[in-house]
Amino acid sequence: MRIGELAERAGTTTRTLRYYEARGLLPARRDARGHRTFDAEDLRLLQQIRLLQDFGFGLEDTRPFVECLRAGHPAGDSCPASLAVYRRKLDELDACIAQLREARERLGDRLARAELEAAARLPEPPEPRCELTGTAVDPPRAEDHPSA
Repeated sequence: MRIGELAERAGTTTRTLRYYEARGLLPARRDARGHRTFDAEDLRLLQQIRLLQDFGFGLEDTRPFVECLRAGHPAGDSCPASLAVYRRKLDELDACIAQLREARERLGDRLARAELEAAARLPEPPEPRCELTGTAVDPPRAEDHPSA
């Protein structure tokens, strides 16, 4: 298949495919006329790259998976180098999660402190007063109002 068809089937652009080719991730095969040609295995490589990028992997992180597929393995993550990338990515994610938890805790502490400070600044409610005499009145008690 030609580059346009591969791009369409992979859900990407020809420009991206040329970039992958320049980076050595996609093989650069040409026909007699000099047109790039690709096959189903190239589509599989692209699907592996896109899947990993959807997980947040950088383009260089995909290289061991692509190389594993090119070596004839049934899956890009069946080689030791790919597993090492998985482990490193999980470590990065764990570190990010720890930072987020710490930031959340600090933010929660600031919110609690701000709420306490805001509550302390509220004015005291005025004492209830009788509108006719202007004298202070005790608030009504439940026992003063028998149930019907």
